[in-house]
Amino acid sequence: GKTYLAGAAAVAALKRGDVARILLSRPAVEAGEALGFLPGDLTQKILPYLRPLNDAIASLASAPERDAWNAKGMIEIAPLAYMRGRTVEDAFMVLDEAQNVTREQMLMFLTRLGRGSRMVVAGDLGQVDLPRGVTSGLREAAKVLENVKGVGIVRLAPLDVIRHEVVTRIVEAYGAYEEKRKAEKEKAKQEK
Repeated sequence: GKTYLAGAAAVAALKRGDVARILLSRPAVEAGEALGFLPGDLTQKILPYLRPLNDAIASLASAPERDAWNAKGMIEIAPLAYMRGRTVEDAFMVLDEAQNVTREQMLMFLTRLGRGSRMVVAGDLGQVDLPRGVTSGLREAAKVLENVKGVGIVRLAPLDVIRHEVVTRIVEAYGAYEEKRKAEKEKAKQEK
């Protein structure tokens, strides 16, 4: 859902000529599994992390369009770690899996926005893979930027899941379970 929508918005902006290129970025955080050494150059190393964004773009643009964009450098893959010091102009910037960025990384990425650029930051606060005790930069940014002019925050609900219908029910079940766990913890805390 989130990643697909971000990719769709980026492709639409590029096709309309609103921007000259798409920049895709994502933190290199594994989901609880260490992948070890990845062979290849920098782009080849980050590609597995950006597969969901590439899949979204592939479903919205023809192979010849994508090939032409890639040949002209109109789709850039930029590891989050290499964004510092840049100002990105005339681009549609997408930061995916933003729940796994620190507050410092989030501020750094948000401040890369240059003239003529647009930005989508997508993430799921229910899937944070940061080490225990590290606050998600997405969680903090949602609070800090809530009333900032020019910034919009969209929160998707389980009904917004566009995968298989059972996925919506799975998401709802986990949400209910977490609410129950929180209530039980709070009750136990109050009883002490």
